[in-house]
Order: sequence, then C-alpha cells, then structure tokens
Amino acid sequence: MSNTNSLLVTFSNKKGNKMASSILISFALLASTLFFMSGTSSAQLTHNFYSKSCPKVFDAVGSVVRAAVAKEKRMGASLLRLHFHDCFVNGCDGSILLDDTSSFTGEKTARPNVNSVRGFNVIDDVKKKVEGVCPGVVSCADILAISALESVLALGGPEWTVKLGRRDSKTASFSAANSGVIPPPTSTLSNLINRFQAVGLSTRDMVALSGAHTIGQARCTSFRARIYNDTNIDAAFARSRRSNCPRPSGSGDNNLAPLDVKTPNSFDNAYYGNLISQKGLLRSDQRLHNGGSTDSLVEQYSKNPRSFYADFAAAMVRMGDIRPLTGRNGEIRKNCRVPN
Repeated sequence: MSNTNSLLVTFSNKKGNKMASSILISFALLASTLFFMSGTSSAQLTHNFYSKSCPKVFDAVGSVVRAAVAKEKRMGASLLRLHFHDCFVNGCDGSILLDDTSSFTGEKTARPNVNSVRGFNVIDDVKKKVEGVCPGVVSCADILAISALESVLALGGPEWTVKLGRRDSKTASFSAANSGVIPPPTSTLSNLINRFQAVGLSTRDMVALSGAHTIGQARCTSFRARIYNDTNIDAAFARSRRSNCPRPSGSGDNNLAPLDVKTPNSFDNAYYGNLISQKGLLRSDQRLHNGGSTDSLVEQYSKNPRSFYADFAAAMVRMGDIRPLTGRNGEIRKNCRVPN
C-alpha cells in the first residue's frame, strides 16, 4: 500500500492534480473490487466455520446420530444417503429436506427418493438439539454433512474433516430430482461415470463413494431384475436373495436385503470383495467389477482398506463442495422441513 501511494505522489508531481485525482479514483475502485472479491472468497466453506458461533455443533449432532444408529443400524446408511441425494440435486443445500408447499413440489416424492430416502425424523431431532445449543446459526445443509460423518463413524468407518458454511435453499425441485442426476440402481458403468463427472467428481471418487453400500439395505424392487435375469451373479447368492424377493412385480416389493452380504452393519471394505465374487446386490454395483475400466480399483480397495478409507474420505469432502449456497445466498432454516 505504501509503495502505491508513493507512486501516486510522484506521478501527480509530473502530470498535475487532475491526473492524480483520476488515478486516485481508479485506485479506490480497484481497492473496492478487491474488497468484494475477498469477501466472496471468504464466504467459501471452511473447516472452522462454527468455531466461535457454535463450537459444540459436532457434539450436538453426534449425540443424536449415535443414539439413532444404536437403535437402528440401518439409519447410519440412511443419513449418509440423504447427504448424497441432497448434493446431487442442485448442490448441497438441504433441499431434499423440504416438504411440498403450495408454491413448489419438493424432492421427496421424486423417483430416486419416494419410498426410499428416510431419516427425516432423525434430522428433525438433530436440528432441535442444535437449535438448543446455538439457535439460528447452523444450516440444515451443514447438519446433513455432519450427520453423514457421524453415521460413518458410528459404524466403524473413517473420519474426515467436514467443511462447513453452507446455507439452506428456499425451494426444492421435483423435476431436477427426477432428471436422472441421481444414478438409478440399473445404471451402466458409463452412466455412473458420467453422472459423477457432471458434478465434478472423478471415476475414482465414484468407485470410492459407491463403497457406502457396505452399509444399508435395498428394496426388492431395486434388485429383482438382477437376481432373476442377470448372468454375472453368484448362483447361490441369487437363490438366497430370491427367497425374500418374489419374482412377480407387486409381491414383496418392499422386502429388504443388505447391500453388503458379509458385514451389513459395519463400514468396511467387504463390499468390494462381494463384487469380485459377483455378489453385488444392485446391477449398478456389480458393473463396477464386470470386465470394465474400474475393475482394478475395486480389486485395490478389496485388498487395501486404508486406500479405500482415504479415498472415500477425500471424495466425501469433494462431494460436500458441490454448489453450496454461501454468504448471503439462501437462509438458515428454523425448521428443516419448511422455508422460513
């Protein structure tokens, strides 16, 4: 700053006061522009966003999530999936949590979500707990991100440093959630790669994040065609799944089966071993190891859990960076289900 001022003084002595005034105005505009640019930059997500405004936010979220997962192991997978389905539709903005209103139809009844996504009551409980600690401070979008971490930790998985500072959307989009941005369980490998690339995630990120299917369960409607029609499936595994998923559509549609047949309630790398043994429950899972470009990565994760954990953690951070609302955009909802 001092060097710039001295240059202005020297220039004004040579060219006169009029030119100096012009330079000063230009300098003021430049300084103003830099100020606003720095403001935009500082509005991005940070690891310590709530360090002063809500230092106990992780304790508050974690206590509720751990209790919910202890009560029902499946809930850990459900909360993790909420974060994923939120981020893939118009960014990580908490829009998936919004109920329908007179002005918009939300995402809850879109094809990838209806009769499928769950855990909304737990998020309500988390929000209530957080509001009791620091009212009006923490967004529902950030609560989803922290709940995903706490769910994985509760089931024995890796830790990562969650970036925070997201704000909540004021609306949701049924059509966006229905547009195919969330890959269906029938996806081809190329569709999986393309859908993840569309939101800035690599093929490696996709394979690592698919490892979230080491926990959770799927409905019969999601895997019926695979267990009755596919040939790239272990015969004994297919027979075992058929016992709880009748062939006729409409019969047993909501019956559940674990996505990971070996350790369904532990966050580990067994999922990848299942794929190598052709015991992937969903078509989209098995296509990660089916003679294609991702086979070697599946085999790597199967042999090296540390590699999987490191890549999963890094991919979760990158997924959390998808188009967040920050700064003055959006709002901090009082109730995660409705705009303020």
